[in-house]
Amino acid sequence: MSIIKKITYVLAIVLSVIYLIWRVVFTIPWHAGLLVLIFALLLVGSEIMSNLTAFILIFFRMLAFKNKLNLKIPDYDHTQPLPDVDIIIVTHNEDVELLRKTVNAATFIDYPDPHKVHIVISDDSNRPEVKALAAEYHAQYFGMDDNHDAKAGNINHTLQFLHSPLFAIFDTDMIPFSGFLKDTVPLFIENFKQLADDDQNVKPLGFVQTPQSFYNADIFQFNLFSEKIVPNEQDFFSRDVNVLNGSNDTALFTGSNALFLREVVDKVGGFPTDTLTEDFELGTEINMAGYISLATAQPQSSGITPIDLKGVIKQRTRWARGVIQSCRNLHIFINPKLGWKNRLILINTYLYWWSFARRIIYIIAPILYALFKIQVVMANFWILMIVWAPGYFLLHYVLKDTSDSIRNERWGEIQETFFAPYLFIPVILETLGVKAKKFKVTEKNVTFSIIDKLYILPYFSLWLVTLIAIVKFNYGKFGSEILIGSVITFWLLMHFINLSFCLFIAMGRPVYRKTERFSRQIDGDIWLGNSWQDMRTNDASEGGLSFRLSGDTRDLEHSQLLQGQTVKLRLPSHGQYVNLTGKIMRVSHYNADFAYSVQLTVPNGDDRNHYLQLIYNGFNDTLPLTQDTWISPFDELYTNVMIRLQKLERRVSRLTRF
Repeated sequence: MSIIKKITYVLAIVLSVIYLIWRVVFTIPWHAGLLVLIFALLLVGSEIMSNLTAFILIFFRMLAFKNKLNLKIPDYDHTQPLPDVDIIIVTHNEDVELLRKTVNAATFIDYPDPHKVHIVISDDSNRPEVKALAAEYHAQYFGMDDNHDAKAGNINHTLQFLHSPLFAIFDTDMIPFSGFLKDTVPLFIENFKQLADDDQNVKPLGFVQTPQSFYNADIFQFNLFSEKIVPNEQDFFSRDVNVLNGSNDTALFTGSNALFLREVVDKVGGFPTDTLTEDFELGTEINMAGYISLATAQPQSSGITPIDLKGVIKQRTRWARGVIQSCRNLHIFINPKLGWKNRLILINTYLYWWSFARRIIYIIAPILYALFKIQVVMANFWILMIVWAPGYFLLHYVLKDTSDSIRNERWGEIQETFFAPYLFIPVILETLGVKAKKFKVTEKNVTFSIIDKLYILPYFSLWLVTLIAIVKFNYGKFGSEILIGSVITFWLLMHFINLSFCLFIAMGRPVYRKTERFSRQIDGDIWLGNSWQDMRTNDASEGGLSFRLSGDTRDLEHSQLLQGQTVKLRLPSHGQYVNLTGKIMRVSHYNADFAYSVQLTVPNGDDRNHYLQLIYNGFNDTLPLTQDTWISPFDELYTNVMIRLQKLERRVSRLTRF
């Protein structure tokens, strides 16, 4: 890192600290009414916490850069013993066909000795159909009745029957890639060797977390027509922040697609059952026991994320309450077993869930002044510009400069605003010890009802009040009045834009596709002219695929392939062919060639298993891993306005015909 950058980063923090000191000492309305004073204190407290989380993130990024901490995954060391691995797939009441995809993928995981990989289904519902599925794939099955400890109790029950030195955890919907063990086991083998050579200076490895990756567009990507523009909202934590945590040997366990050292899980008493987020708590207990944890950046599994508003809010509420519970159980502020880096990471995680309450406070503060002349910050405009503006804009520049290409701060504010109305109350209640009723597993199937439309009300109410505040505050102002009020107007406009995005997200978008489409380029064959000819797939889904002819085969296409025609295809997979049949539903141009879309007859048996593996083995490249920096949130806002206006115009046009 250059000297200029270091100076810039330090200056941003120093200026921000100076501003915060000024805010506390000179701007709080101590003589105001009690309610106004309380809100003013909440506002300055929110600013302090926001800056603190920014400082922590900058510090860890600078530390990682200084120490050149970059996790390198070694190859298998064939001079060392190869450990047995249990692949535990945890299921509650999920659809069996969804579970099939994960179990099937587990049978294709690469390992130097396949006999040392043991697939296990852990079923807390003791369902006969799940037991039958386990038998079909030659997997071990452990079911249980009357489980009162949710996912943690289910896993603990299964672990008592297993004895491999390593075990992996996968949720029902989290489909592993074939390279999962190659990205995780060698790290343990290397650690075993290092411990044997120098156990005094080497810490044992407790677990390796691979990213939470998803093969469908999340609610932000899908509802904002941004599937090609921004990555999944969870990528920022999984592929950036948690990798940064891992560079300090304290990656957080995120519930699935992680590989564990069995001995340390036994040592800490198994998966904790006193919290909704047993993953977060277990990972920290492992660190407290003296074991390190690492996080990789390359996805090695892929799951399905809910895109209905109710499902997403329900999921995040469970996470929020669970983390608050776990932080209380772990005593993160005073626990002497926590190292200072680990403590900072946990505090930052804890404060993240309070960011939604802070966001509500930030939204309300300028509205109070614009509509009711309630002043919660006592400051002269010019002094504010001198003390606040330099630190604010420099800090935001540093945050942008130190972050990677997954998500910028603007999108972070939009996502924070989206969750704020529904998460700030559960966080406060959980902190006060008011627990919610028992949570159920989040449904991954998209379900919409008339009640879902009501979820838009908090966003619309805040959006409307903010719009009124902008108009009322600026109406009739001229010259210096506009300048003096520009700070209030600035914040009102920022919140108005964020809330506009939230409205579009809450409005939803029709879901027409039954199964997700994956970008898959596979060289295969098609039966033409009484012989197999060359073809190459463009994309594939469970219900169909598209392909184009290749090589000399293109000379035959016009006379052989027509819409509505039934075709036979075969695709190579693990030393054999997957045999498929289907009907051509559409013929279109693909670059200079013709592309054919085929609706497949769902194969059975071995062909089905291999075809599922061809689809789900690897990240879905139709979705981005990085943000398109050429398209700003304002471009996205314009796109959403135009698309929805066009839809409204079409509806009106249809109504006026009759």
